[in-house]
Amino acid sequence: MSNYIHATVAIIGIAVTLTSCDEHIEFPDTAMKTCDILCTDGEIVRYDDVVSKGKTPIGVVFHVNQDGKTEGTGYAVYLWDIEQSAFCDSLGVKQNTSANPTAFDGNTNTHALFSSGLSPAANSVFAMWKYGQSAYIPSVAQLQLLYASRAAVNSYISKCGGDVISADPSECWYWSSTEVSGQESAKAWLFSLSSGALQETPKIESHKIRPIITLYN
Repeated sequence: MSNYIHATVAIIGIAVTLTSCDEHIEFPDTAMKTCDILCTDGEIVRYDDVVSKGKTPIGVVFHVNQDGKTEGTGYAVYLWDIEQSAFCDSLGVKQNTSANPTAFDGNTNTHALFSSGLSPAANSVFAMWKYGQSAYIPSVAQLQLLYASRAAVNSYISKCGGDVISADPSECWYWSSTEVSGQESAKAWLFSLSSGALQETPKIESHKIRPIITLYN
């Protein structure tokens, strides 16, 4: 009888173990995703949590760095356009920004522009650092990532009360922080967030800026 009881207990124990292993447990998905919301306190949350947690949005995630080709863990686009500004207030001067349209170097470029003391565009972006976030003028390559995600991101920009990225051909041109190779002292690239087109443009012209933020979470 004793051996029978021990065997029965052992079988029951195995059954309980198997049941607990097969039981489905829901774990919250906390991985950052495109269209998550960057808040003023630096936290990145799902849109539904913005209201429930009393957060103030400042940007929308438009790229997640899954292959290690870009810096940080991803990029967020600022909710609002910055006023039209000139890339540089005089021609004939190199601002020492990159002329490589494939480089994800907008942050470095914007700091170089600001250090030159000749860039209204960089000054206007640095002036909006209200919450300590390192917002900057995106490079051509970074704007291409934003262009690829603009349709999905736009709905969340709108929900957060931001400036939707326009598809209007007359309203879609933004400064990149990338100079034109061979013409660095005179021209930089404008980027169309409507079509993905590039246009080499004299630096003294004033155009819109859409800052982005590198994420490290």
